[in-house]
Amino acid sequence: MTDDMNIPALMADIGERAKAAAKALASATAEAKTKALMDAADAVWAARSDIIEANAKDMEFGRDKGLSPAMLDRLMLDETRIQGMVDGLRTVAAQDDPVGAVMEEWTQPTGLNIRRVRTPLGVIGVIYESRPNVTADAGALCLKAGNAVILRGGSESFHSSGAIHAALQSGLRSAGLPHDAVQLVPTRDRAAVREMLTMTDTIDVIVPRGGKGLVGLVQKEARVPVFAHLEGIVHIYIDKDVDAEKARAVVLNAKTRRTGICGAAECLLVHKDAAALGQEIVDDLMAAGVDVHAQGLNGSSVATGDDWGMEFLDMKIAAKTVDNIDEAISHIQTFGSNHTDCILTENDDAADQFFARLDSAILMRNASTQFADGGEFGMGAEIGIATGKMHARGPVGAAQLTSFKYLVVGDGTVRV
Repeated sequence: MTDDMNIPALMADIGERAKAAAKALASATAEAKTKALMDAADAVWAARSDIIEANAKDMEFGRDKGLSPAMLDRLMLDETRIQGMVDGLRTVAAQDDPVGAVMEEWTQPTGLNIRRVRTPLGVIGVIYESRPNVTADAGALCLKAGNAVILRGGSESFHSSGAIHAALQSGLRSAGLPHDAVQLVPTRDRAAVREMLTMTDTIDVIVPRGGKGLVGLVQKEARVPVFAHLEGIVHIYIDKDVDAEKARAVVLNAKTRRTGICGAAECLLVHKDAAALGQEIVDDLMAAGVDVHAQGLNGSSVATGDDWGMEFLDMKIAAKTVDNIDEAISHIQTFGSNHTDCILTENDDAADQFFARLDSAILMRNASTQFADGGEFGMGAEIGIATGKMHARGPVGAAQLTSFKYLVVGDGTVRV
């Protein structure tokens, strides 16, 4: 399709078809959904050459657009990453079906038996930027939870997302499920995003996954409820009671394994009594090619106020010494994004304080923040890391993409 189409009419049609598909999916069998996902996994792997060829076009587009190396890394697909998508699809397929699962059950003195059971949300709109694997992850999780999904990928991943989407639809057809259950918006025109945000008659929830600009636009203009996936301004606090060997390994991994993901460490806070170790870790980072903007430590350059609260998504990190855990927590509360924060300590009391006083969606102890990922949480994949206070928080997997309803059973029971 070209971008000179009637966007409101296009999106209205997509929405109506998704709504119809959602009604059919709500009662689809677990077996049919599992087959669709397993067959989609096979189709993705069979089409890996086509997907890599499509991705090459996107990489060229991204380079011409001036994307940073970290953003190009997010965009790039090779056989290893495609295998990761395939594994994610199969893992989601193998999970228990959340729809109809009993969350709680009790019997009232009146004799009423009440069950709270999981039910699909309906139609989910996912708006994402450069990571084409989100096409597979979001499609799989929404389908598993009985939801139809409208995917609007970024302009950079246009061709890759299209190739992956074709494989997902192949799985739906083979399982006899409506192909409109997983739709991909066929245009780069940003007007499609603005349309999605107001489609209250057909979309039940929007999930934005991208940078501050995208999420800010969605939160400002959406009339549809939003599961916000904000920036990953990830902090690591090195406590005075820390194991040096663990700390050096964790910080280096958290910053350098993949700099362009939302779980990458962006700020290092070091207790003043651990400053010597902190300097060793800063030296480790610089030796690995990281640009360290430091205060109270000798880094690549002196940190300024602009470095705090910055999501670099690159081989850069801010670092500073703090007087105590109170100052560390205060700094995170001021500059964090409630995404993921970590304490490195052998002191249980310090860890308990960190966990109790901070309200990030994910809090870690003695572990790399690169584990902030639904796949690493055993969810197979994730649709994003929700940082708001709605029922879905942290990694959003299939179970989090459901609501619930009450099933009430009596025996001719009347109310006095």
